[in-house]
Amino acid sequence: MGPLSIATSLFSLLSSLGNSSSASSSSSSSSSSSSSGRNSIVSNGDFSSSLALRMASLQSQPVNALTGGNAGTGMEFLGAKDGPFSGLSPFGRNMSLFDPESGYRMMTNIRGRDANYKAQYSEVSEMQSALAGMQQAGSSLAVSARSGDAASLKTDAEAFVKKYNDWVGRFEQTTKAGGVLAGTQAAEVALFELRQSVENRFNGATAGFHGLGDLGITIDPTTHVASFDSAKFDAAVTGNLAGVSKALGEFGENFARSAELLVSANNFVPNRLANLDRAIHYIQDNKTSLQAEFGLGDAPRLSNQVSQALAAYNWMNRGAA
Repeated sequence: MGPLSIATSLFSLLSSLGNSSSASSSSSSSSSSSSSGRNSIVSNGDFSSSLALRMASLQSQPVNALTGGNAGTGMEFLGAKDGPFSGLSPFGRNMSLFDPESGYRMMTNIRGRDANYKAQYSEVSEMQSALAGMQQAGSSLAVSARSGDAASLKTDAEAFVKKYNDWVGRFEQTTKAGGVLAGTQAAEVALFELRQSVENRFNGATAGFHGLGDLGITIDPTTHVASFDSAKFDAAVTGNLAGVSKALGEFGENFARSAELLVSANNFVPNRLANLDRAIHYIQDNKTSLQAEFGLGDAPRLSNQVSQALAAYNWMNRGAA
């Protein structure tokens, strides 16, 4: 498969991942400073659209311009003589292309996406494991709530709130602007679904309550952190111990089902991991061919959060070929 076909296939694959935000810093390099006279597309937001336009531009060029059949630039002697990048200039450009800067920027974007996809894969994998823990937390609450006395009910409810807040503290900021999972639907849905499960006003309805708020468990609308009102919980237990037990039991079961559904086959989290894995390996398998044809591209400049997640991915895959 030729480089143009590889790049076209890559565009189709990346389009299937959606337009999730990149958490890397915008790349500033020599490519941007020399592009003012070029007829090219620069896109930091919609990479898929940018790549599609660049592919159309490259595919419309004469074959001899793409393959180096033109008169050359007079600088070919500066390029490396051996290896897959022997046709590139010392600055990593393929000067035989009609528009070397457009190809170079395309590779800069691909390298940035490669790093971000690996970071996302690591983080979504962590979220998948955490969801299994949240499922267990819900199940444990359901079991203990139906067999506990007033003191143990309170202890179990407080423990669940702490576990829930650990989940929020771990992943909430990753979906914000600049976060490693910003724009990642699977992560946003997971956080939203568990939050809605806690806030559901039908929790405890059969026991005379209108949600966990009646038991003193509420979620801050801004931070999404849960709070536990000890006095309100005590009052609910004093007035209706059996009802509190039933309400917490029903809630625990429903919460566990929500967490389980998010990581079930063909649902948000597993699907995102599968799509990311395909994109990562496709880029990995074809990166050398793409760079040899379109230029090396700049190394991505990543935020601290993305850098840490990328390091975690590389550690997980340190034994891979």
